[in-house]
Amino acid sequence: MMTQSTGQLSRERLVQLPKTDLHVHLDGSLRASTLIELSREHGRPLPFDDEAELADFMCVTDARDLIDYLARFDTTLAVMQTAPAIERIAFELASDCAAENVRYVEVRFSPLLNTRGDLTMHGAIDAALAGLRRAEREHGIRSNLIICALRHMEAATSLELARVAVDYKDRGVVAFDLAGPERGYPPAVHRDAFRFAARANLAVTIHAGEAYGPESIREALHDCSARRIGHGTRLFEDPELLAYITDFRVPIEICLTSNVQTRVAPTFADHPLRRFHEAGAVTTLNTDNRLMSGTTVTDEYLRAHEHLGLGWAQLCDIAIQGFESAFLPWHEKRALVESIRREISTLESDNGD
Repeated sequence: MMTQSTGQLSRERLVQLPKTDLHVHLDGSLRASTLIELSREHGRPLPFDDEAELADFMCVTDARDLIDYLARFDTTLAVMQTAPAIERIAFELASDCAAENVRYVEVRFSPLLNTRGDLTMHGAIDAALAGLRRAEREHGIRSNLIICALRHMEAATSLELARVAVDYKDRGVVAFDLAGPERGYPPAVHRDAFRFAARANLAVTIHAGEAYGPESIREALHDCSARRIGHGTRLFEDPELLAYITDFRVPIEICLTSNVQTRVAPTFADHPLRRFHEAGAVTTLNTDNRLMSGTTVTDEYLRAHEHLGLGWAQLCDIAIQGFESAFLPWHEKRALVESIRREISTLESDNGD
């Protein structure tokens, strides 16, 4: 077990820290109360009508692996087939982020999964963007979208999604992703879609090294032009690849709680986050799914502190690396990072660090 830090950090202190969430799924981050209301509106029965019981059910504590974890999405997607529902969910997600001092969030989803009714993929994206922009107006939180292709679908479908994502480049979509069950579905199968996105100068981030080993990360980087890696938990199995990611400053989107839920990390204390950070890799902390993982960004920082012994200075480094890893224009990002550094410096002065 890692050595614990001296000096216990409170949740209140970590809420004060300005943060990002670069890896959060729209369809995994509904409020339980909203899921109940939308299910009633759409005539979709739920296993529980009580908010606390439903939240407990939707938080995946019994998954054997990633496949089990993903099964809960059938419940949320059933109520995400109209523009008003998607707009509401996006608005509430960004609002909840703002309430815990998350300043920038990149929300990801696959709009293809929202077309079971009359909604088109473009309509689903428009609705999500409308919700995010409303939260920005009301709460000041900055946000963008990442469009996901799905591993288990045909390569031609991924290319179609890449074309849709590129349609929204410079209009709120900042990257293209590959999600879904990892084992048996290598990223290279979808290389044409990612080459299309990359040639259009759209950023790429790919889920890799979560339910499969370092080879998945290699393919994401070298076959599919990934500029960030989602999860990357098993990267430590290949020291040479870890050195490459560290040397070339490829950020890792770490999601502690979901990695424990999917059994890729046996416990929080066994998670390689601290190893990655101390090796010099660019590490960011993220929720993955606020509902399915029963977590917040603050919770992820608190668990990194309590179970991995990361102290205030290390967590500030990780927070800043989140802003540095954002898919934003360079000059805009530089100004944001400088502002965040000043704010953290003021926090440290006020708290005597």
